[in-house]
Amino acid sequence: MKLPLNMLAQMRAATRNLLGSGPAAATEAIQQALSAAGLAPQAASTQQQPMRDINQPPAPPPAQPSAATQPQADAAPPTPAQAAQDFAQDFMARLGVPAGLGQHSFDMPSFELPNFHPPGFNAPAATPAEIPAGAQFIDGVYRNHAGTRSYKLYIPSSYHGQAMPLIVMLHGCTQNPDDFAAGTQMNALAEEKECFVVYPAQTQGANSSRCWNWFNAIDQQRDQGEPSLIAGIARQVIDDYPVNEREVFVAGLSAGGAMAVIVGTLYPDLFAAVGVHSGLPFASAQDLPSALAAMKGGAMPNAQRKAPAGGVPIIVFHGDRDTTVNPRNGDELIAQGVRSQSGGKAAKAASVDGSVPNGHRYTRTTHSQADGSPLGEHWVIHGAGHAWSGGSDNGSYTDGKGPDASREMLRFFKTVS
Repeated sequence: MKLPLNMLAQMRAATRNLLGSGPAAATEAIQQALSAAGLAPQAASTQQQPMRDINQPPAPPPAQPSAATQPQADAAPPTPAQAAQDFAQDFMARLGVPAGLGQHSFDMPSFELPNFHPPGFNAPAATPAEIPAGAQFIDGVYRNHAGTRSYKLYIPSSYHGQAMPLIVMLHGCTQNPDDFAAGTQMNALAEEKECFVVYPAQTQGANSSRCWNWFNAIDQQRDQGEPSLIAGIARQVIDDYPVNEREVFVAGLSAGGAMAVIVGTLYPDLFAAVGVHSGLPFASAQDLPSALAAMKGGAMPNAQRKAPAGGVPIIVFHGDRDTTVNPRNGDELIAQGVRSQSGGKAAKAASVDGSVPNGHRYTRTTHSQADGSPLGEHWVIHGAGHAWSGGSDNGSYTDGKGPDASREMLRFFKTVS
């Protein structure tokens, strides 16, 4: 990713100090770099709550003190140098820099966005769903100039050679195709609605937390980076199976939702509509500082993130208690999508409130052209956090209190195909 040159130089200096013998200088340089980027870190102190990786292993049981060490049971407070070192290491962890960095050369562009998911949460392993008789969930691989990505394709038992719709599903950080399929239950809906579902898989080589790199400039361009790989996977499935090419859709969660917006925006000739859960608007960030700012408080000013005209219909879900991706991103996402399609013409909007029995309340707002053609839907789920609405607890980051985002997405896709 591209960072301001002054911040780049400061961070390189900070890292050299961090890996050497000057933790205090590292801390000062990091603080200066953050200030230059408009991000103010917390001061180091013994009271600071450390950031935890979401896949943090369980803490080992406390060691029993030996007789030799028993008199020193009361730990001494950290020295200023130790506190500075802890602060610097904690900050580097926030940026996603892997442990053991000192054994390798430091490369600022390799910085990754911190995970979308709440710190301290260990995602459960997905429970594999039973594949109905006659159905298949098969592995595939796609390669192009941008790299290689594997994927899993679900072929429902109802497939007997007929043309069917195709849904491309982009998982969130730390997830994989099996986990995402189990959580969204999209394969079960594919059986019911007769459609193919393909799940591209992000690699840890591309992002150590398996996040789609929605915040990188190269990954916001047609026929470049990850958009070209995702579009290529969809086209490979279309070449291999009788897909109805007027019914190809892309959807995703969190980082996958942000990437679904990018892919749908860049390839309106391929995708007929986009589904986004807990994501961000098109080109809402180009580097680490703007990505963190967008996630925390909303995307950049409108003038800097106009989507290309002639977009595709979009359905957006966002919990109003989401503390990972600010719900304002959902508001701007639907506004951006409607603007890109309407060409400046006024759109009609209508809202209704509803609730799921023993579940969440929600507000559903529909946007349409004067002739009634759908432009988008925005579902605000009251009381929900950063999780797939209506999903199964067989997968990670799901909220079974509904409404059923998977079913509503397929219903919306059908109306615009």
